[in-house]
Amino acid sequence: MRIFKACFAFFLLCASAYAQTQDLGMGAFANEKGPILIAVDAALVDFQIDRPYVMFVIYLAAKSGNQNIVVSRDTVAMVYEGQEYKMPLFKELRENYKGEIRDLDFYRHLGKEGIVSTWARFYNFPQKADFFPPQTPGSTLAVDEASMYSFTGFRTKTYFKNPGFKKGDKITFKVWDKKDPNLSGEVDVVLK
Repeated sequence: MRIFKACFAFFLLCASAYAQTQDLGMGAFANEKGPILIAVDAALVDFQIDRPYVMFVIYLAAKSGNQNIVVSRDTVAMVYEGQEYKMPLFKELRENYKGEIRDLDFYRHLGKEGIVSTWARFYNFPQKADFFPPQTPGSTLAVDEASMYSFTGFRTKTYFKNPGFKKGDKITFKVWDKKDPNLSGEVDVVLK
């Protein structure tokens, strides 16, 4: 009986010490612990850490299949060194940064194996909307909010003004529902 209790205590300790964020390799990180499932691909930032604006690709989905969660540009935040940052306005990015097409082209050549190994492989991510679509003919529409329900998630490029990232820095992404902030998710990203 003592061995059983010791093993149970050991497993309980291991389970409580298990980090919520999973480092999936190749610049990808995921967290399934909240009502909003979240995965972030930071591979491009790892290669272009000195750009004035940095692009992360975020995958979002509702954990509960019978729940409709709506996120907006205002309910996605990046926390770096205790300071919370919001995404720039679409117009601001267009005026101050001309590297979006280059970023997208470079990103397409990076591996996505880390993201594919997560919960994201079970969800559909329609290409009809994006917070920051490229300025190309036939590109998707720029949206201010997106809905996630059942097995339909939302994948978007997000840009943030670079506050001075360095290799090894930890960034936290927070996302919450537009109407109910208790429906939220967050993930920690480490730049490598």
